[in-house]
Amino acid sequence: MNEDVIVTEGVEKTYEDSGVPVPAVRGIDYRLARGEFTAIIGPSGSGKTTFLNLIAGLDTPTSGKVWLSGRCISDMSGRDLSDFRRDNIGFIFQAYNLLPVLTVEENVEYIMLLQGVPKPERHERVMDILEKVGLAGYRDRRPLRLSGGQQQRVAVARAMVSNPSLVIADEPTANLDSQTSGELLDMMRRLNEETGMTFLFSTHDEIVMERARKVVVLRDGRIDGNADPEDFQ
Repeated sequence: MNEDVIVTEGVEKTYEDSGVPVPAVRGIDYRLARGEFTAIIGPSGSGKTTFLNLIAGLDTPTSGKVWLSGRCISDMSGRDLSDFRRDNIGFIFQAYNLLPVLTVEENVEYIMLLQGVPKPERHERVMDILEKVGLAGYRDRRPLRLSGGQQQRVAVARAMVSNPSLVIADEPTANLDSQTSGELLDMMRRLNEETGMTFLFSTHDEIVMERARKVVVLRDGRIDGNADPEDFQ
């Protein structure tokens, strides 16, 4: 049986709007096994982004617990949490979030630089992951000289290069056309199969849903069952 990368127990998040409590996530119990390729879907306001932020340690639950690779991150804070998040989670955002003044190689190696990985090892790992994402000849280019699809491939490489426990992708295809989105997702699915790395998506995009192994439906801050990826094909 696969080890669980993420476990949540009774996770709730309530915000206040002019003194009025607004529940965003309502008591979610969830497990994500190592090696999964899972999409979380739901209408706007369903709690997807809030739930993803809680799993990533970017937000703190009002109540309940979140574990990542056996560590209770909902009890962590400050430098301990930021270092643990840096070493265990790779992020892919819809806006790419690449540093425009850095080359492709420098963007991809940046997390490893923060981790203190020696330069020869950083270079070797960057070259390996750029080969895997189809950008082996682009190491010296800056992001503005790349297409949107190429920039998102750099973001995928950056998220994966330090071998995190979990890769979180928040609407990764939102700024891409359908053909580029399909190619990107096929590449990510292949990398998932080759490396066993765990991917968790938040998405409205059927291209993501149809390539996921599992689709989890969120509605009104609660898990409202699973959908069949074949339903989106």
